[in-house]
Amino acid sequence: MLVDWPLDRLRDYRPERDEPGDFDNFWADTLDQARNAASPAKFEPYDAGLSTVEVFDVTFSGFAGQPVRGWFLLPRHSTGRLPCVVEYIGYGGGRGLPHEWLTWSAAGYAHLVMDTRGQGSNGYLVGDTPDPDPSGLPQTPGFMTRGITEPDTYYYRRVFADAVRAVETAREHPRVDLDRVVVAGTSQGGGISIAVAGLVDGLAAVLPNVPFLCHYRRATEITDATPYQELVTYLRTHRNDVERAFRTLGYFDGVNFASRASAPALFSVALMDAVCPPSTVYAAFNHYAGPDKDIIVWPYNGHEGGAGFQFPRQAELLRRLFGDG
Repeated sequence: MLVDWPLDRLRDYRPERDEPGDFDNFWADTLDQARNAASPAKFEPYDAGLSTVEVFDVTFSGFAGQPVRGWFLLPRHSTGRLPCVVEYIGYGGGRGLPHEWLTWSAAGYAHLVMDTRGQGSNGYLVGDTPDPDPSGLPQTPGFMTRGITEPDTYYYRRVFADAVRAVETAREHPRVDLDRVVVAGTSQGGGISIAVAGLVDGLAAVLPNVPFLCHYRRATEITDATPYQELVTYLRTHRNDVERAFRTLGYFDGVNFASRASAPALFSVALMDAVCPPSTVYAAFNHYAGPDKDIIVWPYNGHEGGAGFQFPRQAELLRRLFGDG
């Protein structure tokens, strides 16, 4: 069943943004610290048993110079600089194994998959990047409330800084065309891609599928599904910290990043999605400031969204932007 407003109302939903006054300075300082602490990235050849794809085990410097793992895949026997898709992973998942990420390289693109720090133990994609900076304060199990009392300690400060550095790492690779870098992801990965769209100039496209991490307050009010339920559980216990928590979340809301984006974008939304309710997706989409934006609506789907049906739409957009060569 529908879990949110009818589509006609969703299309017009553009809520007021709850944005801290020092939002831009906060992120400029965070990213400056990451860049100043960075070491050169390592791309180690990796034998994944694949005959059509070259695979590299990647380690690059993320938040505060901390090491972040990933995979870098290239179509074997390709030459020259290629467009590159930097992909972020859904909630709880890690970088997994190379053969689980073949779609974009099969389509002729370079592909950098970023591991998500501290994640990768949820039973479907293994992770290899620790999160060495937990605040140690009480939290609801999961990642949504880790360090939530202050923006400086909040978990997604580290993740979003990692994600920006992943784009910068891809752009530094000699096989990547730095003017044709795309960011993509589903659910948490979609939310991360929107954040990167607001923090990085010159992206070629942004592909957020059923994005998470948008319009937090409304999400907590209309869904009892996890992961947003982690916030509800925390605030149910920490009754006096409601406004403090939402102040922190203002620095990490996809709605605020979307308003700063400048690249073409293709979103997706599922009208029966209780995990990332449609109004939270439309809040980000309707504030998205980049040109040539579109959203694919899956009316009878839940959080799986378009699943395999979304890729042909994404590939069509990239062909239009980059041509067939």
